Amino acid sequence: MTMVDNAVYVDGRRTDNPRNLDETFEVMRERGGMAWIGLYRPEPAEIQSVAAEFGLHELAVEDALHGHQRAKLERYGDTLFTVLRPARYLDDVEKVEFGELHVFVGPDFAVTIRHAESPNLARVRQRLETAPELLTLGPQAVLYAILDEVVDQYQPVVAGLENDVDEIEDELFGSSPDVTRRIYELSREVIEFQRATHPLRGMLENLLRGSEKYALDLELQNRLRDVHDHVLRIVERVDGFRALLQNALMVNAALVGQQQNEEMRHLSESSLAQNEEVKKISSWAAILFAPTLVGTVYGMNFNYMPELDWIFGYPFALALMVVMGIVLYLSFRWRKWL
Repeated sequence: MTMVDNAVYVDGRRTDNPRNLDETFEVMRERGGMAWIGLYRPEPAEIQSVAAEFGLHELAVEDALHGHQRAKLERYGDTLFTVLRPARYLDDVEKVEFGELHVFVGPDFAVTIRHAESPNLARVRQRLETAPELLTLGPQAVLYAILDEVVDQYQPVVAGLENDVDEIEDELFGSSPDVTRRIYELSREVIEFQRATHPLRGMLENLLRGSEKYALDLELQNRLRDVHDHVLRIVERVDGFRALLQNALMVNAALVGQQQNEEMRHLSESSLAQNEEVKKISSWAAILFAPTLVGTVYGMNFNYMPELDWIFGYPFALALMVVMGIVLYLSFRWRKWL
């Protein structure tokens, strides 16, 4: 069964625990009470049964059937349809897990459809059942309590994200190779969290704006204002996280660029040093090659060489070797190769 809890309340007190939806509808009509039906990942037939009994609008029912909706608040006649995106922080993997919760609130009924483990609506129900004076205010009190629970569960998420942002700031100057990927992944989580929290501000403002038209009790108005204040603080902090992550991404890009420039400079310096060594080696090789060339010419075994009978042939050859070496040496020194 996808129906996790099902009760009829009269004057703020639980009077019966119907075994199925048909019995719930019957008891609610007989006693003139309020039905609170909690469903967890229900089958389409169950949603259609509830929709037929309470006259839910087909567009809202379609959204509930398909899921994956953005956070929103819509009014169809005297029925409110609310989509919430609860979240919880998973410490073991340092990730934020998002769920989806649909709430239908009418004159005498509240229907909750959960698509994830959170939030814990059993805790919300117990809280209201211990405060019958609040539950007496009707289905809108149920909506308030659910909103309050969802917003309260955002606080650990904010704390977890804040800790992650602090860790990134510490890793930013630590040359961690994974910091860029972590900044990007955390930015995506923050953006998703913004999509869950930002609409709540307008939703609560719309509820308060229509309080007189829809006879919203003064006590509920005060409680909704308190939830609205909490939402504003959360939104401001999450916006701050996004700004910090954008700055961290820019700083990281600058640091990566600086590191690459340093590596290129070291490579250039190394290449220049190697070039200088090659120049020196080549210069000395050329200087040593000059006398070798002269000696090779005069060392050829020919019978008729004019220089062989010249009295100054040998001194001339030696002098030529020295002069060529000196000229080459001075030339390379002038070019700063030596």
